[in-house]
Amino acid sequence: MTFVISLFLTLAIELPLALLWGLRGRALIMVTLANIMTNPLAVALHTAVGVPQLPIEIGVVAAEAVVYATFSRTPGWEIPKPFWLAAVSNTISWGLGLLLQL
Repeated sequence: MTFVISLFLTLAIELPLALLWGLRGRALIMVTLANIMTNPLAVALHTAVGVPQLPIEIGVVAAEAVVYATFSRTPGWEIPKPFWLAAVSNTISWGLGLLLQL
């Protein structure tokens, strides 16, 4: 259940941020898929293995930035400043998640 809640909250935060970033259509699907790829692994590494959250989040930002940058080179999938999108959206998402844990 932790995985479902975490993914739902992550998408509830990061998809509106992607919209504010100017992403539309297929790019929003890509943001969803990138989060489906990274979120369960991040949750598992922290809850099951005990890896601290900060190194995990750095890895998530890097992985999502690579996905966004790779797709942003394809017409119809343009993403302005893909690294910053990954960094900003994950920092906000992670920060709100920490606040919810208090």
